[in-house]
Amino acid sequence: MSALRLFAAAALLTASPAVAQISPERLSADVKTLASDSFEGRAPGTPGETKTIDWLIAQFKAMKAQPGGPNGSWTQPVPLVHTRMGTGTVRAGTTTLVQGRDVYLSTVRGVDRVAIANAPMVFVGYGVSAPERGWDDFKGLDLKGKVAVFLVNDPDFEAIAGDDSKGKFGDRRMTYYGRWTYKYEEAARRGAVAALIVHDTPGAGYGWSTVTAPAGENYDIVRKDPESRVMLQGWLEGGAATRLFAASGLDLAGLRKAARRSDFRPVPLKQAFTTDLPVKHDTAESRNVLAKLPGKTHPDEVVMFGAHWDAYGIGAPDAQGRTIRPGANDDGLGVAGVLELARTFAKAPRTDRSLVFALWSGEERGLLGSETYAVNPVYPAAKTVANLTLDILQTAGPAKDVMLVGAGQNSLEDMLGDAAKAQGRAVTPEALPERGLFYRADHFSVARRGVPTLLLMAISGAPDLVTGGRTAGQAWLDGYMKCYHQTCDAWGPDWDLRGAAQDVGLFQTIGSKLANSRLWPEWRDGSEFKSVRAETAGERK
Repeated sequence: MSALRLFAAAALLTASPAVAQISPERLSADVKTLASDSFEGRAPGTPGETKTIDWLIAQFKAMKAQPGGPNGSWTQPVPLVHTRMGTGTVRAGTTTLVQGRDVYLSTVRGVDRVAIANAPMVFVGYGVSAPERGWDDFKGLDLKGKVAVFLVNDPDFEAIAGDDSKGKFGDRRMTYYGRWTYKYEEAARRGAVAALIVHDTPGAGYGWSTVTAPAGENYDIVRKDPESRVMLQGWLEGGAATRLFAASGLDLAGLRKAARRSDFRPVPLKQAFTTDLPVKHDTAESRNVLAKLPGKTHPDEVVMFGAHWDAYGIGAPDAQGRTIRPGANDDGLGVAGVLELARTFAKAPRTDRSLVFALWSGEERGLLGSETYAVNPVYPAAKTVANLTLDILQTAGPAKDVMLVGAGQNSLEDMLGDAAKAQGRAVTPEALPERGLFYRADHFSVARRGVPTLLLMAISGAPDLVTGGRTAGQAWLDGYMKCYHQTCDAWGPDWDLRGAAQDVGLFQTIGSKLANSRLWPEWRDGSEFKSVRAETAGERK
């Protein structure tokens, strides 16, 4: 490292008031509570939510934080549509599709039934309409009344030399066009009655068990225009999709290659889609929890720390008969990290800028709590200095590095590098950028509004552990992914949270530096969010 960089790392520490160290023991104790059976998996709109919210507010009160929600409250309402799809007919032509095995379906519409009779099915490749990249998979196709079938990820995810798509969508790094949320939104914009995505584990970044984990349950924010959401959305299991295409005389593997070319045109399937499924639906008002420590000189400028409090609640029994999906790491540990940051800052001298601690609802249902906030911000995006989000931390002990998700987005990455260096650690870019993790956590809701963000998410690659190196880190990651969104994502007495405490400490250092300076982090050239931030440049001094 150059002398200049060493000086910058040292200055990063000395310029900030001293704060207490992050405690692995307190992190563990908080997760043990949040992931206990009495919290029932912390699903929005359930008794588990009520207990969660009450407990979180009590923690903030105990540390003498102030309410940070609208009108001096601790919470921000998150009105939700809650649906649960029942069993019934699902057919493609004469082929019956078994829910949970061949297909996974849900709806975010508040309807009593989803009845579709003989709707034409059409394969739309990756379903991307990106004029700025010279790409259009639809070629003028009218999707009204049809079922759109998509591939997951981007057109260049599997591209090889010679493919038109090579390098147009970040190569292996997923863009927003690769996310399932984009594909459902695009299908709705074009009038489709349903949207199905062909699942494959490399492209999605997770296995079929993760797809089916919600067990037909879904949520959305209450919208003035519910028709802006597709009536039926879901996934086709990879093998079932191959057989379905073959029944139409189509080779799915060949069509995958064709979809990597800019001259790809939608391909009709011979089968028509029919379904008649009952839907239970209600509205629920969930809540975000917001606390603050007001700044002493620039209280209108905000450094925000965030995590999501929700998990998957109660579902079908696993092999051991367990039904509660406790979300201990995802994201109980992130919540514990935010609480620990609030505790340490509350004991330190007041910062110049305000600190806000946001615990979101509905992340697992599509970033719904943070999206509600982003649409109705308590603190204007223009004056939000940065959002620092914790979503899954590793539980295997101290590490030599920290994973960076979404490299190349903004200047907070430089601050992360300096803070990691001060801990004697390095920054490692995410190992699997094709998973699109940058678009899958709550920071994304405010990033879309121009707020510079930084995400720590341990499933972005194997940590280089002090004991055992990256081999041991990969073993930890492989083991955790088997429990991702499952009943076994549970607190354990064998957790070693010294590495998690290191990571939370990075945000402590960065947050302190931002809150006691006039720094305004900036998006890099080429980031899709740079122009959004630039629109409000005049509001920052």
